[in-house]
Amino acid sequence: MNLQPTARSDRIVSDRIVNVTMDAGNNNLGGRSALPAPVVLDGSERSVAMAAEVLRGGGLVSFPTETVYGLGADAGNARAVAALYAAKGRPSFNPLIAHVADIKAAAAIGVFDEHAHRLAAAFWPGPLTLVLPVRDPCPVVDLARAGLDTIALRVPAHPVAEDLLRAFGCAVVAPSANRSGRVSPTDAAHVVDDLGASVDLVLDAGRTAVGLESTIVACLPNALPRLLRHGGVSRAEIEVVLGCRLASGSAQVAGNAPTAPGMLASHYAPRAQVRLNAHEAYDGEAWLGFGPDGPCAPASMLARRNLSLSGDLVEAAANLFADLRALDAAGPQSIAVAPIPETGLGEAINDRLRRAAAPREQAI
Repeated sequence: MNLQPTARSDRIVSDRIVNVTMDAGNNNLGGRSALPAPVVLDGSERSVAMAAEVLRGGGLVSFPTETVYGLGADAGNARAVAALYAAKGRPSFNPLIAHVADIKAAAAIGVFDEHAHRLAAAFWPGPLTLVLPVRDPCPVVDLARAGLDTIALRVPAHPVAEDLLRAFGCAVVAPSANRSGRVSPTDAAHVVDDLGASVDLVLDAGRTAVGLESTIVACLPNALPRLLRHGGVSRAEIEVVLGCRLASGSAQVAGNAPTAPGMLASHYAPRAQVRLNAHEAYDGEAWLGFGPDGPCAPASMLARRNLSLSGDLVEAAANLFADLRALDAAGPQSIAVAPIPETGLGEAINDRLRRAAAPREQAI
């Protein structure tokens, strides 16, 4: 059976597309060496079945979720997880989120307390990750958990992701499909641009809807639920479900190892410096606006984007990473960013922007 790239796929990777041949007696998608260049396919049932075979063979598959595109590996295969870390350039002490098909699959890996059950019932499938005590034995390898006795779990709300997880039948660890510390991908083209041939197969379902990674909440023994990372579900929504306030603060443990993904100070960083809460753009800068008001454009402004002309934080969240990428591609020394309200999804947007603006000596 020959897999032909879609028209969209052909635009993304042009002459780097390869056809993958399988016959009834010999599945040649079993390992990473079978795919010498990235294959980009649509989200059809046949494509998803092929992607599941790549995962079973220890390969890496990028797939869309409602948040961003993930880079997936078999959570029970240490070699595949190591290949994922290598592809991203990701520190081994930064734990990965395990994606599963439903709450039942998650409960076989992590220990749910009353708070966790409430949150899972309210927000799964969806952009919420729960950090829970891990069950013993755990099907997710130690490398993916960074040696911790906790596990980060999520049930994504995207039909292609759901189909892939059901077809694969096991947990898939999947950080964002980009080089570590770079801007997260919201389109298949971003994945190919960042990772190239280090990813075996990309399932292309167009641009993602939410555009921000998942919110992360820890539900651990003898502690209130703790907000570890802002994301696609707001603090206010979570607190309504819990009936109590979330604790917040550092997720660091001994040796400065984070207990959840995305906790390092300099993260999601473009090549250009990022200047926050700007009210004007300087010569040679790019401008990232929010709302109808913007600066007078100096003649030397290299590029400008607006997260949402109407001041809609949901629209701004969906545009954030794509706009940062587009501005960074213009080659400015810095990107000036207009103030973003610290309400609702604005908390998550500002969290990402602060990480992008952090001193680069802290970058991963």
